[in-house]
Amino acid sequence: MELRKGQKIPLNENFLSIRFEKNSTAVDIDTSAFLAGANGKVAGDEDFIFYGNPRHNSGGVVYRDDSIEIDLTKIPRHVEKISLTATIYDADVRKQNFSMIRGAVLRLKNSSGSEIATFPLENFTVETAIVLGEIYRHKGAWKFNATGAGFSGGLAALCKNFGIEVSDEMTAPPTEPPKINSDKPKIDTRREKSSPPTRIDTRQENPPPPKKIELRKGQKINLVKKDGALGEIVINLNWNQPERTGFFGRVFSRGIDLDLCCLFELKDGSIGAIQALGKHFGSLTRPPYISLDGDDRTGSVAAGETIRVNGKFVNKIQRILVFTFIYEGAANWEEAKGVVTVKCPGSPELVVRMDEYGSNLHTCAIALLENVGNTFSVEKVVNFYHDSKEMDEDFDWGLQWVSGRKD
Repeated sequence: MELRKGQKIPLNENFLSIRFEKNSTAVDIDTSAFLAGANGKVAGDEDFIFYGNPRHNSGGVVYRDDSIEIDLTKIPRHVEKISLTATIYDADVRKQNFSMIRGAVLRLKNSSGSEIATFPLENFTVETAIVLGEIYRHKGAWKFNATGAGFSGGLAALCKNFGIEVSDEMTAPPTEPPKINSDKPKIDTRREKSSPPTRIDTRQENPPPPKKIELRKGQKINLVKKDGALGEIVINLNWNQPERTGFFGRVFSRGIDLDLCCLFELKDGSIGAIQALGKHFGSLTRPPYISLDGDDRTGSVAAGETIRVNGKFVNKIQRILVFTFIYEGAANWEEAKGVVTVKCPGSPELVVRMDEYGSNLHTCAIALLENVGNTFSVEKVVNFYHDSKEMDEDFDWGLQWVSGRKD
């Protein structure tokens, strides 16, 4: 079975061998596992399995050079989730990231060596660490979630995300599993002997990560956690006003009024919409942690319209559907030439062009942000609908819609 990002499958095997494979040998990859509790944090050092601590004291998780072996029958009860990760060793020194790796795949096998599933890993940019997948308890059984969520900051950023404070001192790997020492365990993530950086011709093999990515329809890109956290996400819509010529064109013609809006679904099941219509402008500091800056009725404001998402509360947000509708004017998307940009500190700027011009429908779903591993994947959608209600039904959101006006 080949998994898609975000896909979940039941695990009917008690023993798993999980391997991260790549085609490139120029990038040095380390795998690791975090055994987290219900709060998403590890209880102590021994619940972090990597090259410096290769065996959990329960025997349930064992690190090997090319794989991580898991015996689900031995996992302690306090562990609710096992996050499987990959990091680039000395990424900052070597100026490397996951955009340099092609054809990477995660393989899940059972005790007899038969393959259970594969998960292709692609479309990464500046990430130096990835949460590959998660094995988690669900109603007394184990399931696997194909996560594919990226971080910058390497292994140190991952450790911080799971509640481990990293020591900068270089020490030898422990010869036995360390004991729980505090609520904020410190652990040395450096290797005993650091190998020199590999020299790579960045003009050919490894071009620098892009500062801007224009998404294709259906393409998904993960926002990068900087130092283990997401910053403010800025979603901007800008469009052109068609130039009208002649006396009657200037006097009687209306411009195009696009409204930037979004639907949201929180982790607690709350749903709603952020839009100028009805003055639902939202809030950054309380639910839904999303706000609309204002309403450009003319298209003449250089900054366009902007929705902001408070990245500090990403763990409370399940998904966001960014959309627009033409409040006034003809449905002439070609003249409007709408462009949405998504900016987040540490990530390339993502560009979504509303470049399907044949529709005369007034509502357009532009981009879908979905929570994967407590970051967001951003997907270009660009689908057109008669109205918000039809769009809502297509994405199975569940809101009740009524007609309204701004004035």
